Amino acid sequence: MSWWSDLQEYWELYVVEALRGMQLPPVSLWVGLVFVAVLVWVLRRSRTGYERMTALEAAPAGFVPDATVVIPARNEEANIADAVKCFADSRVIVVDDGSKDETALLAAAAGATVIPAPAMKKGQKGKPNACWAGAQLVETPWILFVDADTRYQPGTLAALVHFAEANNMDCVSMFLKQEMLTFWERLLVPYAFALYFCGVDSKRVNRTKTSHTLVNGQCMLVRRESYEYVGGHGAVAESVIEDVALARAFKHQRKHLRVLQGAQFGSSRTYDGFRSILRGVQKNSFRFLLLSPNIGFRVVTSSLLLTAWLPMVAWLVLQGQWMVAALVAATPPVFLYRWYRNIRDVLLTPLTVYVFQLLAIAGMYHTSFGRKTLWKGRKV
Repeated sequence: MSWWSDLQEYWELYVVEALRGMQLPPVSLWVGLVFVAVLVWVLRRSRTGYERMTALEAAPAGFVPDATVVIPARNEEANIADAVKCFADSRVIVVDDGSKDETALLAAAAGATVIPAPAMKKGQKGKPNACWAGAQLVETPWILFVDADTRYQPGTLAALVHFAEANNMDCVSMFLKQEMLTFWERLLVPYAFALYFCGVDSKRVNRTKTSHTLVNGQCMLVRRESYEYVGGHGAVAESVIEDVALARAFKHQRKHLRVLQGAQFGSSRTYDGFRSILRGVQKNSFRFLLLSPNIGFRVVTSSLLLTAWLPMVAWLVLQGQWMVAALVAATPPVFLYRWYRNIRDVLLTPLTVYVFQLLAIAGMYHTSFGRKTLWKGRKV
Protein backbone atom coordinates (compact mmCIF):
# COMPACT_ATOMS: atom_id res chain seq x y z
CA MET A 1 0.00 0.00 0.00
CA SER A 2 2.97 2.26 -0.62
CA TRP A 3 0.92 4.20 -3.15
CA TRP A 4 -1.58 5.11 -0.40
CA SER A 5 1.24 6.38 1.85
CA ASP A 6 2.62 8.39 -1.07
CA LEU A 7 -0.82 9.91 -1.70
CA GLN A 8 -1.21 10.91 1.97
CA GLU A 9 2.24 12.46 1.98
CA TYR A 10 1.49 14.36 -1.23
CA TRP A 11 -1.83 15.61 0.24
CA GLU A 12 -0.15 16.86 3.44
CA LEU A 13 2.84 18.42 1.75
CA TYR A 14 1.19 20.13 -1.16
CA VAL A 15 -2.60 20.33 -0.99
CA VAL A 16 -3.03 21.05 2.73
CA GLU A 17 -0.17 23.55 2.76
CA ALA A 18 -1.54 25.25 -0.35
CA LEU A 19 -4.96 25.59 1.27
CA ARG A 20 -3.42 27.01 4.41
CA GLY A 21 -1.68 29.63 2.35
CA MET A 22 -4.80 30.68 0.51
CA GLN A 23 -6.79 33.68 1.66
CA LEU A 24 -10.44 32.73 1.39
CA PRO A 25 -12.92 35.54 0.70
CA PRO A 26 -14.44 36.96 3.90
CA VAL A 27 -17.86 35.74 4.99
CA SER A 28 -19.33 39.21 4.47
CA LEU A 29 -18.57 38.99 0.75
CA TRP A 30 -20.44 35.70 0.39
CA VAL A 31 -23.35 36.92 2.49
CA GLY A 32 -23.66 40.04 0.33
CA LEU A 33 -23.53 38.10 -2.93
CA VAL A 34 -26.12 35.58 -1.74
CA PHE A 35 -28.36 38.45 -0.60
CA VAL A 36 -28.11 40.06 -4.05
CA ALA A 37 -28.89 36.76 -5.77
CA VAL A 38 -32.01 36.25 -3.66
CA LEU A 39 -33.17 39.84 -4.22
CA VAL A 40 -32.74 39.48 -7.97
CA TRP A 41 -34.63 36.19 -8.03
CA VAL A 42 -37.54 37.52 -5.96
CA LEU A 43 -37.97 40.86 -7.75
CA ARG A 44 -37.49 39.44 -11.23
CA ARG A 45 -40.02 36.70 -10.46
CA SER A 46 -42.48 39.34 -9.28
CA ARG A 47 -42.57 41.23 -12.58
CA THR A 48 -42.38 38.20 -14.84
CA GLY A 49 -45.26 36.67 -12.85
CA TYR A 50 -47.40 39.63 -13.81
CA GLU A 51 -46.22 39.71 -17.42
CA ARG A 52 -46.93 36.00 -17.92
CA MET A 53 -50.63 36.59 -17.47
CA THR A 54 -52.49 36.56 -20.77
CA ALA A 55 -53.39 39.99 -22.12
CA LEU A 56 -57.04 40.42 -23.03
CA GLU A 57 -57.65 40.96 -26.76
CA ALA A 58 -60.53 42.64 -28.55
CA ALA A 59 -63.51 40.53 -29.59
CA PRO A 60 -64.18 39.96 -33.30
CA ALA A 61 -66.17 42.67 -35.06
CA GLY A 62 -69.88 42.17 -34.66
CA PHE A 63 -69.66 40.03 -31.52
CA VAL A 64 -72.50 40.98 -29.14
CA PRO A 65 -72.09 39.86 -25.52
CA ASP A 66 -75.15 38.49 -23.74
CA ALA A 67 -74.23 39.92 -20.35
CA THR A 68 -75.38 42.24 -17.58
CA VAL A 69 -73.16 44.60 -15.62
CA VAL A 70 -73.63 44.87 -11.83
CA ILE A 71 -72.07 47.79 -9.95
CA PRO A 72 -72.21 47.92 -6.15
CA ALA A 73 -71.93 51.56 -5.10
CA ARG A 74 -71.73 53.44 -1.83
CA ASN A 75 -71.21 57.21 -1.80
CA GLU A 76 -69.88 57.20 -5.37
CA GLU A 77 -71.54 60.32 -6.80
CA ALA A 78 -68.20 61.45 -8.23
CA ASN A 79 -67.74 58.19 -10.18
CA ILE A 80 -70.98 56.35 -10.80
CA ALA A 81 -72.24 58.16 -13.92
CA ASP A 82 -68.96 57.63 -15.79
CA ALA A 83 -68.85 53.98 -14.74
CA VAL A 84 -72.38 53.35 -16.04
CA LYS A 85 -71.68 55.12 -19.33
CA CYS A 86 -68.79 52.78 -20.02
CA PHE A 87 -71.41 50.11 -20.78
CA ALA A 88 -73.92 52.19 -22.71
CA ASP A 89 -74.90 49.26 -24.97
CA SER A 90 -75.62 46.83 -22.12
CA ARG A 91 -77.95 46.59 -19.18
CA VAL A 92 -76.35 47.99 -16.04
CA ILE A 93 -77.69 47.37 -12.55
CA VAL A 94 -76.43 49.70 -9.83
CA VAL A 95 -77.00 48.51 -6.27
CA ASP A 96 -77.05 51.55 -4.00
CA ASP A 97 -75.45 50.40 -0.76
CA GLY A 98 -76.92 52.96 1.62
CA SER A 99 -75.33 56.01 0.00
CA LYS A 100 -75.62 59.35 1.76
CA ASP A 101 -75.10 61.32 -1.45
CA GLU A 102 -76.60 61.49 -4.95
CA THR A 103 -75.23 58.14 -6.14
CA ALA A 104 -78.64 56.60 -6.90
CA LEU A 105 -79.99 59.64 -8.78
CA LEU A 106 -76.88 60.05 -10.92
CA ALA A 107 -76.77 56.33 -11.74
CA ALA A 108 -80.39 56.37 -12.89
CA ALA A 109 -79.78 59.51 -14.95
CA ALA A 110 -76.87 57.76 -16.66
CA GLY A 111 -79.18 54.92 -17.76
CA ALA A 112 -78.74 52.29 -15.06
CA THR A 113 -81.39 50.25 -13.28
CA VAL A 114 -80.97 51.26 -9.64
CA ILE A 115 -82.02 49.17 -6.65
CA PRO A 116 -81.30 49.60 -2.95
CA ALA A 117 -79.15 47.02 -1.24
CA PRO A 118 -81.13 44.86 1.19
CA ALA A 119 -80.54 45.16 4.92
CA MET A 120 -77.48 43.23 6.00
CA LYS A 121 -77.64 40.42 8.50
CA LYS A 122 -75.21 40.31 11.37
CA GLY A 123 -71.68 39.69 10.15
CA GLN A 124 -72.39 40.44 6.50
CA LYS A 125 -70.37 43.00 4.58
CA GLY A 126 -71.70 45.68 2.28
CA LYS A 127 -70.09 44.86 -1.05
CA PRO A 128 -70.91 41.12 -1.27
CA ASN A 129 -74.42 41.87 0.00
CA ALA A 130 -74.92 44.43 -2.77
CA CYS A 131 -73.39 42.21 -5.46
CA TRP A 132 -75.62 39.29 -4.49
CA ALA A 133 -78.72 41.54 -4.59
CA GLY A 134 -77.84 42.77 -8.07
CA ALA A 135 -77.15 39.25 -9.33
CA GLN A 136 -80.68 38.19 -8.40
CA LEU A 137 -82.06 40.45 -11.15
CA VAL A 138 -79.78 39.09 -13.90
CA GLU A 139 -81.21 36.78 -16.56
CA THR A 140 -78.30 36.81 -19.02
CA PRO A 141 -75.74 33.97 -19.12
CA TRP A 142 -72.94 36.28 -17.99
CA ILE A 143 -72.57 38.80 -15.16
CA LEU A 144 -69.80 41.37 -15.02
CA PHE A 145 -69.14 42.82 -11.55
CA VAL A 146 -67.21 46.08 -11.62
CA ASP A 147 -66.46 48.76 -9.04
CA ALA A 148 -67.81 52.26 -9.39
CA ASP A 149 -64.33 53.78 -9.49
CA THR A 150 -63.26 51.81 -12.58
CA ARG A 151 -63.33 52.99 -16.20
CA TYR A 152 -63.44 50.90 -19.37
CA GLN A 153 -62.82 51.29 -23.07
CA PRO A 154 -65.59 50.48 -25.57
CA GLY A 155 -65.65 46.78 -26.32
CA THR A 156 -64.38 45.64 -22.93
CA LEU A 157 -67.46 43.61 -22.07
CA ALA A 158 -67.46 41.96 -25.51
CA ALA A 159 -63.76 41.11 -25.17
CA LEU A 160 -64.24 39.52 -21.76
CA VAL A 161 -67.28 37.47 -22.75
CA HIS A 162 -65.69 36.35 -26.02
CA PHE A 163 -62.54 35.21 -24.17
CA ALA A 164 -64.60 33.36 -21.55
CA GLU A 165 -66.73 31.56 -24.14
CA ALA A 166 -63.80 30.73 -26.40
CA ASN A 167 -61.85 29.21 -23.50
CA ASN A 168 -64.79 27.63 -21.63
CA MET A 169 -64.21 29.75 -18.53
CA ASP A 170 -66.54 30.10 -15.54
CA CYS A 171 -64.86 33.19 -14.13
CA VAL A 172 -62.56 35.75 -15.76
CA SER A 173 -60.95 38.60 -13.87
CA MET A 174 -58.46 41.18 -15.03
CA PHE A 175 -56.02 43.64 -13.54
CA LEU A 176 -56.53 47.23 -14.64
CA LYS A 177 -54.21 50.16 -15.16
CA GLN A 178 -53.77 52.01 -11.87
CA GLU A 179 -54.38 55.75 -11.88
CA MET A 180 -52.16 57.37 -9.25
CA LEU A 181 -52.45 61.11 -8.66
CA THR A 182 -50.94 61.89 -5.26
CA PHE A 183 -47.38 61.52 -4.01
CA TRP A 184 -48.20 58.58 -1.73
CA GLU A 185 -50.20 56.76 -4.39
CA ARG A 186 -47.28 56.95 -6.82
CA LEU A 187 -44.90 55.62 -4.18
CA LEU A 188 -46.92 52.93 -2.44
CA VAL A 189 -49.32 51.45 -5.01
CA PRO A 190 -46.67 50.10 -7.45
CA TYR A 191 -44.70 48.69 -4.50
CA ALA A 192 -47.82 46.99 -3.15
CA PHE A 193 -48.39 45.34 -6.53
CA ALA A 194 -44.73 44.29 -6.72
CA LEU A 195 -44.99 42.63 -3.31
CA TYR A 196 -48.32 41.04 -4.22
CA PHE A 197 -46.84 39.38 -7.28
CA CYS A 198 -43.80 38.21 -5.30
CA GLY A 199 -46.19 35.67 -3.87
CA VAL A 200 -48.13 34.77 -6.99
CA ASP A 201 -47.33 31.85 -9.25
CA SER A 202 -49.24 32.90 -12.35
CA LYS A 203 -49.12 29.39 -13.81
CA ARG A 204 -50.67 27.79 -10.73
CA VAL A 205 -53.25 30.55 -10.39
CA ASN A 206 -54.81 29.59 -13.71
CA ARG A 207 -54.84 25.86 -13.00
CA THR A 208 -58.16 24.47 -11.80
CA LYS A 209 -56.73 21.80 -9.49
CA THR A 210 -54.71 24.11 -7.24
CA SER A 211 -55.69 26.28 -4.29
CA HIS A 212 -53.38 29.06 -5.52
CA THR A 213 -55.86 31.92 -5.97
CA LEU A 214 -55.53 35.32 -7.57
CA VAL A 215 -58.35 37.63 -8.61
CA ASN A 216 -59.23 41.30 -8.90
CA GLY A 217 -62.67 42.07 -7.51
CA GLN A 218 -62.74 45.39 -9.36
CA CYS A 219 -63.52 43.46 -12.54
CA MET A 220 -64.96 39.94 -12.44
CA LEU A 221 -66.94 38.25 -15.19
CA VAL A 222 -68.80 35.12 -14.09
CA ARG A 223 -70.92 32.53 -15.84
CA ARG A 224 -74.26 32.96 -14.06
CA GLU A 225 -74.97 29.23 -13.89
CA SER A 226 -71.59 28.52 -12.25
CA TYR A 227 -71.85 31.58 -10.02
CA GLU A 228 -75.17 30.40 -8.64
CA TYR A 229 -73.84 26.85 -8.27
CA VAL A 230 -71.06 27.96 -5.89
CA GLY A 231 -73.45 30.20 -3.96
CA GLY A 232 -72.27 33.48 -5.46
CA HIS A 233 -71.59 36.44 -3.23
CA GLY A 234 -74.19 35.10 -0.85
CA ALA A 235 -71.74 32.36 0.15
CA VAL A 236 -68.98 34.88 0.96
CA ALA A 237 -71.16 37.65 2.40
CA GLU A 238 -69.16 37.78 5.65
CA SER A 239 -65.77 38.12 3.97
CA VAL A 240 -63.95 41.45 3.86
CA ILE A 241 -61.99 40.20 0.83
CA GLU A 242 -64.97 38.66 -0.90
CA ASP A 243 -63.31 38.50 -4.32
CA VAL A 244 -60.59 36.07 -3.18
CA ALA A 245 -63.13 34.07 -1.17
CA LEU A 246 -65.42 33.79 -4.22
CA ALA A 247 -62.53 32.75 -6.46
CA ARG A 248 -61.60 30.04 -3.97
CA ALA A 249 -65.21 28.82 -4.05
CA PHE A 250 -64.99 28.53 -7.85
CA LYS A 251 -61.75 26.57 -7.58
CA HIS A 252 -63.10 24.36 -4.84
CA GLN A 253 -65.89 23.29 -7.18
CA ARG A 254 -63.39 22.74 -10.02
CA LYS A 255 -64.70 25.66 -12.03
CA HIS A 256 -62.39 27.23 -14.60
CA LEU A 257 -60.95 30.60 -13.64
CA ARG A 258 -58.54 32.83 -15.53
CA VAL A 259 -56.82 36.07 -14.54
CA LEU A 260 -55.76 38.45 -17.32
CA GLN A 261 -53.86 41.64 -17.96
CA GLY A 262 -56.32 44.36 -18.92
CA ALA A 263 -54.46 47.66 -18.61
CA GLN A 264 -55.31 48.56 -22.22
CA PHE A 265 -59.03 48.04 -21.58
CA GLY A 266 -59.65 49.57 -18.16
CA SER A 267 -58.29 51.71 -15.36
CA SER A 268 -58.97 52.37 -11.71
CA ARG A 269 -57.96 54.73 -9.00
CA THR A 270 -58.10 52.28 -6.14
CA TYR A 271 -56.92 54.75 -3.49
CA ASP A 272 -57.13 58.53 -3.31
CA GLY A 273 -54.33 59.36 -0.91
CA PHE A 274 -52.30 58.15 2.06
CA ARG A 275 -55.23 57.73 4.46
CA SER A 276 -57.10 55.67 1.88
CA ILE A 277 -54.05 53.42 1.36
CA LEU A 278 -53.68 52.98 5.13
CA ARG A 279 -57.32 51.94 5.49
CA GLY A 280 -57.10 49.63 2.49
CA VAL A 281 -54.06 47.84 3.93
CA GLN A 282 -55.72 47.60 7.34
CA LYS A 283 -58.85 46.15 5.76
CA ASN A 284 -57.33 43.71 3.30
CA SER A 285 -53.68 42.79 3.69
CA PHE A 286 -53.43 40.50 6.69
CA ARG A 287 -56.81 38.90 5.98
CA PHE A 288 -55.59 38.08 2.49
CA LEU A 289 -52.48 36.44 3.90
CA LEU A 290 -54.61 34.29 6.18
CA LEU A 291 -56.97 33.28 3.36
CA SER A 292 -54.14 32.47 0.94
CA PRO A 293 -51.31 31.21 3.20
CA ASN A 294 -49.06 29.99 0.36
CA ILE A 295 -49.11 33.36 -1.36
CA GLY A 296 -49.03 35.10 2.01
CA PHE A 297 -45.85 33.33 3.11
CA ARG A 298 -44.04 34.43 -0.06
CA VAL A 299 -45.30 38.01 0.27
CA VAL A 300 -44.23 38.27 3.91
CA THR A 301 -40.82 36.73 3.15
CA SER A 302 -40.27 39.16 0.28
CA SER A 303 -41.33 42.08 2.46
CA LEU A 304 -38.89 41.09 5.20
CA LEU A 305 -36.13 40.63 2.64
CA LEU A 306 -36.66 44.15 1.33
CA THR A 307 -36.85 45.51 4.88
CA ALA A 308 -33.38 44.01 5.48
CA TRP A 309 -32.07 45.71 2.33
CA LEU A 310 -30.64 48.94 3.82
CA PRO A 311 -29.34 47.31 7.03
CA MET A 312 -27.48 44.86 4.78
CA VAL A 313 -25.95 47.76 2.83
CA ALA A 314 -24.82 49.42 6.07
CA TRP A 315 -23.33 46.18 7.40
CA LEU A 316 -21.40 45.55 4.19
CA VAL A 317 -19.99 49.09 4.28
CA LEU A 318 -18.81 48.54 7.86
CA GLN A 319 -17.19 45.28 6.71
CA GLY A 320 -15.33 47.16 3.99
CA GLN A 321 -17.22 45.45 1.17
CA TRP A 322 -17.90 48.63 -0.79
CA MET A 323 -18.45 47.04 -4.18
CA VAL A 324 -20.93 44.47 -2.90
CA ALA A 325 -22.66 47.14 -0.80
CA ALA A 326 -23.15 49.23 -3.93
CA LEU A 327 -24.51 46.20 -5.76
CA VAL A 328 -27.00 45.47 -2.96
CA ALA A 329 -28.03 49.15 -2.81
CA ALA A 330 -28.76 49.29 -6.55
CA THR A 331 -30.66 46.02 -6.93
CA PRO A 332 -34.17 46.94 -5.66
CA PRO A 333 -34.43 50.26 -7.55
CA VAL A 334 -33.23 48.61 -10.77
CA PHE A 335 -35.81 45.82 -10.64
CA LEU A 336 -38.65 47.89 -9.18
CA TYR A 337 -38.28 50.38 -12.03
CA ARG A 338 -40.32 47.96 -14.16
CA TRP A 339 -43.25 48.64 -11.82
CA TYR A 340 -42.76 52.40 -11.50
CA ARG A 341 -41.51 53.40 -14.96
CA ASN A 342 -40.40 56.62 -13.30
CA ILE A 343 -36.87 57.34 -12.07
CA ARG A 344 -38.00 60.05 -9.65
CA ASP A 345 -40.35 57.73 -7.76
CA VAL A 346 -38.16 54.63 -7.86
CA LEU A 347 -35.27 56.55 -6.26
CA LEU A 348 -37.52 56.97 -3.22
CA THR A 349 -37.68 53.19 -2.76
CA PRO A 350 -35.99 53.35 0.69
CA LEU A 351 -38.82 55.55 1.98
CA THR A 352 -41.42 53.36 0.28
CA VAL A 353 -40.14 50.10 1.78
CA TYR A 354 -40.28 51.27 5.38
CA VAL A 355 -43.51 53.27 5.15
CA PHE A 356 -45.25 50.27 3.61
CA GLN A 357 -43.83 48.00 6.31
CA LEU A 358 -45.38 50.25 8.94
CA LEU A 359 -48.71 50.08 7.10
CA ALA A 360 -48.49 46.29 6.98
CA ILE A 361 -47.80 46.12 10.72
CA ALA A 362 -50.81 48.35 11.32
CA GLY A 363 -52.92 46.01 9.19
CA MET A 364 -51.72 42.98 11.12
CA TYR A 365 -52.47 44.74 14.40
CA HIS A 366 -56.01 45.67 13.33
CA THR A 367 -56.79 42.15 12.17
CA SER A 368 -55.19 40.36 15.12
CA PHE A 369 -57.02 42.43 17.72
CA GLY A 370 -60.33 42.72 15.88
CA ARG A 371 -60.04 46.48 15.36
CA LYS A 372 -62.45 47.94 12.83
CA THR A 373 -61.45 50.15 9.91
CA LEU A 374 -63.51 52.95 8.41
CA TRP A 375 -64.11 52.11 4.74
CA LYS A 376 -66.45 54.15 2.52
CA GLY A 377 -68.17 55.57 5.57
CA ARG A 378 -68.76 52.19 7.25
CA LYS A 379 -66.73 50.40 9.90
CA VAL A 380 -65.64 46.92 8.80
